[in-house]
Amino acid sequence: MNKLKFPDVPLAERVRPKNIDEFIGQEHLLGEGKPIHSMIVKDNLSSFIMWGPPGSGKTTIARIIANQTNSEFFSLNAVSNGVKEVRHAIELAKQNKNLNKRTILFIDEIHRFNKAQQDALLNSIESGLIILIGATTENPSFEVIPALRSRTRIFVLNQLKYEDLKQILQQAIKKDEFLSSLKIKSIDEDFLIYLSSGDARVLLNILEASIIQESSKDEIILSKAVFENVVQKKNLIYDKSGEEHYNLISAFIKSVRGSDPDGAIYWLARMLDAGEDPIFIARRLIILASEDIGNASPNALVLAEATFSAVEKIGMPEARIILAQCTTYLASSPKSNASYLAIDKAIEEVRNNSQFPVPIHLRNAPTDLMKKLGYGKEYKYSHNFDNHFVEQNYLPDEIKSKQFYFPTEQGQEKKLKDYLKSIWENKKKYD
Repeated sequence: MNKLKFPDVPLAERVRPKNIDEFIGQEHLLGEGKPIHSMIVKDNLSSFIMWGPPGSGKTTIARIIANQTNSEFFSLNAVSNGVKEVRHAIELAKQNKNLNKRTILFIDEIHRFNKAQQDALLNSIESGLIILIGATTENPSFEVIPALRSRTRIFVLNQLKYEDLKQILQQAIKKDEFLSSLKIKSIDEDFLIYLSSGDARVLLNILEASIIQESSKDEIILSKAVFENVVQKKNLIYDKSGEEHYNLISAFIKSVRGSDPDGAIYWLARMLDAGEDPIFIARRLIILASEDIGNASPNALVLAEATFSAVEKIGMPEARIILAQCTTYLASSPKSNASYLAIDKAIEEVRNNSQFPVPIHLRNAPTDLMKKLGYGKEYKYSHNFDNHFVEQNYLPDEIKSKQFYFPTEQGQEKKLKDYLKSIWENKKKYD
């Protein structure tokens, strides 16, 4: 065993399914009669984007389509390719069209294309010159421009299940020529699957690395200790959809809400060291800035939004600095959830009570008939009065005494409270 010749091609590539029958998982898309299955067997393709976690089979599905349909397959990665390569693919597609041949353009990590790069695809997709297959780990609603979404179908891939990963593992050992030649006595399958966090590629990479490490032994025993020694880095043990993921983000949010920058920065470090997506953290900070700080420090929301944008552009490891600045600022800011409570109270009122008509003086009057009916007649234009304020009712008469927003004494919100109290005097309660 000491003189084993290890394959040059990684295990994940060696055992990649070549056709739809070999693919494991994503039955809701590749099962008989399901959307992608039907496209392949009928050789009737339309443009689509696959959204799913790493290692869920996006690239493999694209390659299966290339193998099983009468098309030329052109593959790009949005990290390393841009408009130049897209235009080259489109020129090839034009040549193929003259030969009555279809062209599939596969773009991995399509969310990393900017608006201009995505725009470059639109005409060719709409005209049918190319069939676009995109792959992304990010929500297309945020990362793909509306014009491109409207020209494609969105298929959501799920994280691979335990049963899927176990089958992938057993199939790899059985079918791979190199692995099947070894004497593998036992494998702690449960722990290996746990380490993979639903990612088939990670599972196969750890398996291969562990086998290579133990290959000098007469019998290969892949125990928990072996896997831990191979993995080393804690981030590969971090399950981004498991309990620890939710525990850490919960501790982080509660520390910021509790105005403890030290606790917040510690939990931020824990998440980043474990491999958490910095974009996920940035999104949560935007929500927190409005929900827990609100008008006590309105700049919190501005900074959180700027943080999201900067993290998206910069990426790790520098994104940690931006996240740290935002985290410490938000944790150190005065807190108020008054606006959050206000919208919930208003929604509760709307859902649980009658929908009263808009008072006549608040209605718009774009037509002569509406003016004759008195729409907007009694409305008082605030800027025509001293201090740009005049007292009038802005709610339906039936609930005119209702109040939803109760500003706190925290930070800048105290100034809002004092102002509202001075203009509304005894009409609203701001005690």
